[in-house]
Amino acid sequence: MSRKILENLRRRHAAETTDLQPATAGKLTVALVYPNTYHQAMSNLGFLSVHRWFNLQDGVGCERFVLPDPEDIVEHQRSGTPLLSIETQRPLAEFDLVAFSLSFENDYLHLPLLFELGRIPYKAADRSSSAPLTLAGGVCAFLNPEPFAELFDLVAVGEAEAILPELLPQLLASADRCSENLHHLSTLPGIYVPSLPLVAPVQRQWLADLDSADCRSFISTADTEFGDMALTEVSRGCAHGCRFCAAGFIYRPPRERSIDAVLRQVDAGLCQHTRQGLVSAAIGDYPQREALQQAILHRGGSVSVASLRIDTLTAADVAVLKQSGHKTVALAPEAGSQRLRDAINKQIDTEQILHAVNLLAAGEIPNLKLYVLIGLPGETDADHDELLLLINQVRSIWLEAGRARGRLGQIHLSVNPFVPKPFTPLQWAPMATEVRLKAVSKRLRSAIGRLPNVTISFESPRAALLQGLLSRGDRRLADLLPELATGERYPLVFRRHDIDAEAILHRPYAQHEPLPWESIDIGVERDWLWQEYQNYCVGTLTPPCVAGCTRCGTCV
Repeated sequence: MSRKILENLRRRHAAETTDLQPATAGKLTVALVYPNTYHQAMSNLGFLSVHRWFNLQDGVGCERFVLPDPEDIVEHQRSGTPLLSIETQRPLAEFDLVAFSLSFENDYLHLPLLFELGRIPYKAADRSSSAPLTLAGGVCAFLNPEPFAELFDLVAVGEAEAILPELLPQLLASADRCSENLHHLSTLPGIYVPSLPLVAPVQRQWLADLDSADCRSFISTADTEFGDMALTEVSRGCAHGCRFCAAGFIYRPPRERSIDAVLRQVDAGLCQHTRQGLVSAAIGDYPQREALQQAILHRGGSVSVASLRIDTLTAADVAVLKQSGHKTVALAPEAGSQRLRDAINKQIDTEQILHAVNLLAAGEIPNLKLYVLIGLPGETDADHDELLLLINQVRSIWLEAGRARGRLGQIHLSVNPFVPKPFTPLQWAPMATEVRLKAVSKRLRSAIGRLPNVTISFESPRAALLQGLLSRGDRRLADLLPELATGERYPLVFRRHDIDAEAILHRPYAQHEPLPWESIDIGVERDWLWQEYQNYCVGTLTPPCVAGCTRCGTCV
């Protein structure tokens, strides 16, 4: 066993701060695996919350595993050292339950390596009865579990807080992989057993009362994306229904924590860091956000948010961000033309965008970041013309404010290809081709590159297209992941396996066509999603969710 790997794991564990007692072996041992680096894993509130939940249960010991750093992967392969836990450096295959937290489709490419290093056969059907029981959870497990379904015994369809309390007693009774136990586990709410015939779609489970379960940075470490702050979940889901956004549909209905519950979590976070990151899909919709922000400042903390909704931004919000030391604030117009903003149901106009920019400029925020999508269905060059006009309007406001204070800030445009996601109204829509995405990117880069104080960045079209394949694919993709993980171009891999990537990505799906991800049911009515797709095509707006609304079927 490699001494270097052991030392790296022990160093990381020693650098962490947590109020949890060290994990101890219990009646049930759980390995919680995040299929990316430690740096990203320790920024994931779902991963941290599940780890804590397991370790607070009697008779359970839960330890964490992450994708090793590149140099450590080489050392694992050179020395033959298996994948080891952060807490006690115990091998993965020795645990009773191996649970993966899957948050991003491109992380599927790390699964073959993790199973290899963990000494667990890649496919569930190839494992012996003595192998650990495996479970997939996280956002991707209730978005489309089919591309990785054959790798796992169980899939948790929905939010962990709603599934684990009923699953755990059964696992404590038996974590055996035998057919009888799998049949029994398949009867539990939110549990999908891919190896068994599917009688009906598995219903997504969700937590009705967020106050009943904390979700925050339970472990603090500097070696992470948000290592300078403590994160606290304020709300879950979003009421606005942007038609491209998976989170807005798979986390329905939108729910909020009470301000008392949030402040209880903030108070715990302040023991770790002064800077408090408020996590929400729509922090601007939180009805008590001003009181929350002032309470954090009053406690000696500062406030950080990932991005702000344009139509809810106030001068008071900007003042808090300035007082908290924000140098850059992000806004998400998503599309440059009003036609496309209406199509995606963004429900903002150019006047509102420029008003928000004026508020930030007047509040002396030095830098601005804007998020936009390209490749939306029906997009034309005229939409890009309007985007460039909008950027020039924003730039004029920003430069005028910068000259007045004697310092010119930067505007950064972050451009991302649209990826049609399951359980959104645009799940039926085709994705733009690589040729089209590259042509649009080239045009925008050329135009923006001539503007001083404006920078632009693009997500790789090829990476976005692969994400699209992984999000829309079926069980055949499990055989492709080991080859895709080598970095080989996806068209060659798909062609070798006689799978039509073009048919998955670049064609419109028919209204009643069976979709791979419909092995699960997120609770939003299919007919309502189709109507929202038709509303996209004609640019008709749909009002946000309100309490008691029954339009989409989630709250019926």
